[in-house]
Amino acid sequence: MPQPAKHLRPSLISIGAFTLCASLAFARQSVSATAAHSSGMSGMALHMRFTALRPLQPGDKQRATAIVADAKEAMAPYQDYRKALADGYHIFLPNVPQQIYHFTNSANAIEAQIHFDPLKPTSLLYRKISDGGYKLIGVMYTDRVTASEDELNSRVPLSIARWHQHVNFCRAPIGHIRESFGPHPKFGALGSINTRAACEAAGGTFYPHIFGWMVHVYPYETDPKKIWSVNDDQDHDTMDRSTMPAMKPPIKMDQ
Repeated sequence: MPQPAKHLRPSLISIGAFTLCASLAFARQSVSATAAHSSGMSGMALHMRFTALRPLQPGDKQRATAIVADAKEAMAPYQDYRKALADGYHIFLPNVPQQIYHFTNSANAIEAQIHFDPLKPTSLLYRKISDGGYKLIGVMYTDRVTASEDELNSRVPLSIARWHQHVNFCRAPIGHIRESFGPHPKFGALGSINTRAACEAAGGTFYPHIFGWMVHVYPYETDPKKIWSVNDDQDHDTMDRSTMPAMKPPIKMDQ
């Protein structure tokens, strides 16, 4: 994942980021982000912000095709995940079972705040495989939390892709961490709380944003909808998910 928004206090960054990712990872079932956004019935819909889909403009398809080609080129040296680690990519929360693991390069993340280079993705996206290693399936590009949709469109056409943010996050107070998980979470990335007032009333800590803007690209796909998918639960390879690590809590649930 990209660097957390700058307005978070350093002492809380690791806790907030951990709870965000963990609550997503331990949700009972993954929710299609696009469906959640349109139906408004899922907890995820309360915590995701998407760019508006724009009408197709001349040159948009060509720009998107060029980005996909650059993403493939950026991924080429990193089919072996150990090469990514050697080159400065770090696994975000490696001990938390996830659908997709983000290997993030901090230098690329910083550069992405001022300049878009599709050959330097903020994160490489991997799936865990049965032998304990990782299979490379995509990349993630990022931008500042304050970036306008026009700026995002100048990077990746909004007629093709939808950037997203994680928003309205209420971190559970000590003693209530377990309420970030399960079928009806109260806190966290799938929780029912999505306003500052409700969060503070429950004793939580509210963050309007956890990360900046981000967009995933899966260049090995042939279906354009999957190339630019906003849903991590899509099957981007033929891996048997039963081989993924068991979903065991990485923290004591009585905290």
